[in-house]
Amino acid sequence: MPHVTRTHRFGLLTPSSNSTQEPEFSEVLPRTVSLHTGRLAFTNIDADTLVRCIEELAQESRKLADAEVGVIVFAATAPSLTKGKGYDRELIKRMEDASGKPATTASTAFIEALTFLGIRRIAIAAPWSETVNKTVVSFMEANGFEVVNCGVMGFVRNTELGRADPQTAYELGRSVDRPNADAVIMPGGNWPTMSIVERLERELGKPVLTNNAASIWAGLRRLKCHDSIAGYGRLLRDHLGDETRSG
Repeated sequence: MPHVTRTHRFGLLTPSSNSTQEPEFSEVLPRTVSLHTGRLAFTNIDADTLVRCIEELAQESRKLADAEVGVIVFAATAPSLTKGKGYDRELIKRMEDASGKPATTASTAFIEALTFLGIRRIAIAAPWSETVNKTVVSFMEANGFEVVNCGVMGFVRNTELGRADPQTAYELGRSVDRPNADAVIMPGGNWPTMSIVERLERELGKPVLTNNAASIWAGLRRLKCHDSIAGYGRLLRDHLGDETRSG
């Protein structure tokens, strides 16, 4: 196997039961970017777990700093917004204070990507329960976005979500779309969605932003890695190199 010079190190914080993010991130990240992972105790997608998993955030961030990563991304949407507007920023501060490294979260990445693209009206396709999704809708609305429609899969066990057929994500994404939605967002880091983004964007004629694509986009921009990544939607294909907002 030929040697590949790794010029950047990408730190990923993922739930302990997540089986999707490491394969998807490894597939999508440029060959010059190496992936380094820390895990937070997490089995069920419920209110208690979403709060409890944060207890390990600083400890795992410090461990990733030992690998001299250039960025740390807590790539889980629901745990990073469960306490409302500004909670993601609190978590970023904890991560950065503990590690001394630039950090972000999946929910922050969604906000940044939607703002960057000039999108205000969204439809949400989510893998979890209606109860969890209410916190997502509230967070998006508090940050100035109009949620025109949403739908959920109802998963509670995170391991079961990781085994879901990507076709289910495609079908839900297609069903929640509305003519007045500027984009469809698909939170849920253990939901296999990267493989269906291009197809869904072609059919809907609008951006489709997934948890993992948005998290990769946000992390790579912080690493100053701006090369286009094809095959996973327009955010990574067309907007890694842009420094100004694009419509």
